Amino acid sequence: MPTIGKKMSHENSPRPLTTRRVDECETLDEIFRECLPAFGGAYLRRIYTILDRAIGEGYPLTLSVSGPVTVSGQHLTWLIPLLETGWIAYLSTTDAVCYHDGHRSLEHHKKYPFHEVQIYGNDAQLRDDQIIRVTDVGFHENVLLDQDRFLSACLRQPEFQRKMTGTEMRYRLGAHYAAQEQRVGAPSGLLTTCHRLGVPVFVGAPSDGSVFLNSMKLWAMRETGMLQRYDFELDLHAEVFEACAYHRWGLFESAAKGLATFILGGGVPKNFNLQPEPALGQILGLPNVRGYQFDVQITTAPVADGSLSSCPPAEAVTWGKVDKDVYLQTTESMLGDYTQVMPFLIGALLDNRNRFEKRAEALGEAELFRTEPKARGYLRPREGYRLFHHRAELTRKLLEDVRDNAEWLRDSIEYAPASQ
Repeated sequence: MPTIGKKMSHENSPRPLTTRRVDECETLDEIFRECLPAFGGAYLRRIYTILDRAIGEGYPLTLSVSGPVTVSGQHLTWLIPLLETGWIAYLSTTDAVCYHDGHRSLEHHKKYPFHEVQIYGNDAQLRDDQIIRVTDVGFHENVLLDQDRFLSACLRQPEFQRKMTGTEMRYRLGAHYAAQEQRVGAPSGLLTTCHRLGVPVFVGAPSDGSVFLNSMKLWAMRETGMLQRYDFELDLHAEVFEACAYHRWGLFESAAKGLATFILGGGVPKNFNLQPEPALGQILGLPNVRGYQFDVQITTAPVADGSLSSCPPAEAVTWGKVDKDVYLQTTESMLGDYTQVMPFLIGALLDNRNRFEKRAEALGEAELFRTEPKARGYLRPREGYRLFHHRAELTRKLLEDVRDNAEWLRDSIEYAPASQ
């Protein structure tokens, strides 16, 4: 059982500065622990060891990802393998990530729709050639136009003609993406994987991306009489409430009775990922609401710029978003580009799981868990928490908590504003 819930000392005990030759290491775990003794490498070591501890103690992880991970194919290299461990409770990302996720399954672009381009090349020539560039990734403009056609066709389906949360929209899109990928022989993408695993996908700024732009097009066509019907509508209230319901589940109903978070980049996905705690405790006024027990992030934003992207876990403690009693031992913020380290971080964590699986086969799970307790957290069922499939029950429970807090809530809306 997790022990981190107990109040821990904030005193820094000296840690011996030990080192080891890389050619003496047999695993990535040993390299991360013993070959990164100081400076920037030590930040990476601390992030790895905190993640290892959170996973080993069985904490559900929420994951926040900013940046074009689907354009660049990073979802295929490390993000989907991470989701398939069963450790992730839900994902917070951008509309663009969901939009570009579909390109590899398009009929006319199934063979390598993306290619490398120079960062400091001739962008005017690329424009003449109708090549769109995202840093060093290029693709033809027709990819976007075909993706728009595909999304427009999906959003016009009868199942979308009502008000729903963005998590439901992305869950349903995941089924359409899966069918299209199977049709053309493309690898399973991000939304397909989240649909299969029941991982909710949140987008805090849904109108800031091309999935919603295509919805806007269909709305405009309805308004001008070109379409007789288009009734899709996002229910933002229900979506934010759903995120709060999952946070409540993590704190009070999960086996760990707490949550960990892994933040890559910053921006809206990070903010949305951290908002359930103040929403539950400050806005809804529910008692005993705690922040994250573990919080690790990798960001390129300098801490002095005052943005949320650069805000370290210690600052989040003052908002209540990270638990104040444990943050000195269970949080870290590393200044860096997560694309440079994620394959190695995830590779090391998956190596750990594979070793535990082999030892479980040799010893039996009971003996393994007795001798190495953290193996239990690593070997959680791969099907995961499937929170999207439990959202109705979890939101109902949170509504009951809100109803029971009626007196506090009524008082919270009373104020005498200045007259106009």
